[in-house]
Amino acid sequence: MTTRKITLSAAALLMVAALAGCSGNTTSASSNSSSAAEAGSSAADTSAADSSAADSTASDSTASKLDTDITVVSREDGSGTRGAFVELMGIEQKNEAGEKEDMTRGDAEISNSTNGVMMSVAGNVDAIGYISLGSLNDTVKALDVNGVECSVADIKSGDYVVARPFNVCYQQAKLDGNAAAKDLIAFIESDDGQKIIADNGYIAIDSGAYAPSGVTGAISLNGSTSVGPIMEKLCEAYKALNPDVSIDIQQTGSGAGITSATEGTCDIGMSSRELKQEELDAGLTEMKIADDGIAVIVNLENPIENITSDEVMKIYTGEINNWSELG
Repeated sequence: MTTRKITLSAAALLMVAALAGCSGNTTSASSNSSSAAEAGSSAADTSAADSSAADSTASDSTASKLDTDITVVSREDGSGTRGAFVELMGIEQKNEAGEKEDMTRGDAEISNSTNGVMMSVAGNVDAIGYISLGSLNDTVKALDVNGVECSVADIKSGDYVVARPFNVCYQQAKLDGNAAAKDLIAFIESDDGQKIIADNGYIAIDSGAYAPSGVTGAISLNGSTSVGPIMEKLCEAYKALNPDVSIDIQQTGSGAGITSATEGTCDIGMSSRELKQEELDAGLTEMKIADDGIAVIVNLENPIENITSDEVMKIYTGEINNWSELG
């Protein structure tokens, strides 16, 4: 009886051990299954994240350009800024007769002033235009051209290619007959005048000293709407030193100012381009008072930051019509 009881107890113990072993294997399998599921979930999450990142990159790339028709804004015929811009950007091309012609597209929106161009571009996300660097403000965005910023430093170095002179012109005999007008020219060329030019974002030229001489009289100026704003500041400073001089400034465009100086209806013409040989041959003397960049501008909401000279040319001649065609 004792032997049989021991045998049964041993058998019972073996059965319990076997069951425990089965239970342990089941737990291990369950654990392994859980780990595999977690690993799979982690891999899926990683893949989803990678896919999301790729989608985000693609979205950012797409967002770097508009996909809308470009509204081209240009200055009027006779504008010195337009004359310099079309020449520098290759928009002025030879026609079938072999003569140079401004090929600005016929559907361009035309503005007769610097402020007009800025207002048009500031109010239209699809617009592109061009203005004097010195007139640039925070209502529009200036693009880099060929990867170079439109800045005083880059214009001085020659790296920014869209640059031109600010000039005045006059009949020498008429200027010699007006002591006040001749004195104003001397002030503009002086250290004092050139400091005003530099302080307003333009590129100054070589200068010298100026001393007021107590002149009296009247001076009339006519011409460029780009030169006009800096000329107003120069004349304001000049009048502070010469209070008995009266000055009238008309901003009618470079072409009109050159014509007025040629005809003798103003003392000094203002031009934002170099005079043509035929204009010089008509009896005018030209004098550079500063250098200036022409900023290519777009709306603040336009994501583009850089444009090439070739793209500008193609936009203004009608070869490129949609922002998505750039780059």
